[in-house]
Amino acid sequence: MIHVLLVEDDLDLATTVIDYLDLEGITCDHAANGIAGLELLSNHHFDVMILDVNMPRMDGLTVCKKMREQGNSTAILMLTARDTLDDKLAGFAAGSDDYLVKPFEMQELIARIQVLANRRSGQTTLLSLFGLDADFNAKTLKRQQRSVQLSPTGWKILEVLMRKSPEVVSKKQLLQAVWGDDLPDSDSLKVHLFKLRQQVDIPNENKLIHTVPGQGFVFRG
Repeated sequence: MIHVLLVEDDLDLATTVIDYLDLEGITCDHAANGIAGLELLSNHHFDVMILDVNMPRMDGLTVCKKMREQGNSTAILMLTARDTLDDKLAGFAAGSDDYLVKPFEMQELIARIQVLANRRSGQTTLLSLFGLDADFNAKTLKRQQRSVQLSPTGWKILEVLMRKSPEVVSKKQLLQAVWGDDLPDSDSLKVHLFKLRQQVDIPNENKLIHTVPGQGFVFRG
């Protein structure tokens, strides 16, 4: 089930959206301003954030920028009454994944939510999950303040698993994401995963990379 966070100060519109999403089987939490939205986001997992641009206390662009700076990769759909190219570019520059101009059709909103929920945002280069801090641009990795060195392939595998977390990634999906159509021999993935586990996991700490029998692999604490 898709879980959405709606950050919108227009309560009438928010109620309409929440009711329509419920009919479509999509759960939706609501925050009436940007500060409340960030607080909810820090304590719960959401597949998509629907974020109004013009809000009191903290506008949508600022919320978006703060999320990306903090390494939050939740997909963001911006809502705005302004439809100029400059407005759209400002939203994308802040880290938004998609843009919807008010007024909009609810069916289009649903379609965009479903697309975003099926592909985790790749705009952020910094992820912090379960005590592991990864900067995929600078290629720096730390767990409990301990620096970890990875091979180029190790970085690719880790990035796929962290961006998909807490979803399970199948062996086929992982192979395709890391090697594309130039697939390695059957043991290569097993060897790289073994090395990655040795580098990432710490004695007496929770294991982070798990094998789910018959399904694939998952990154979780």
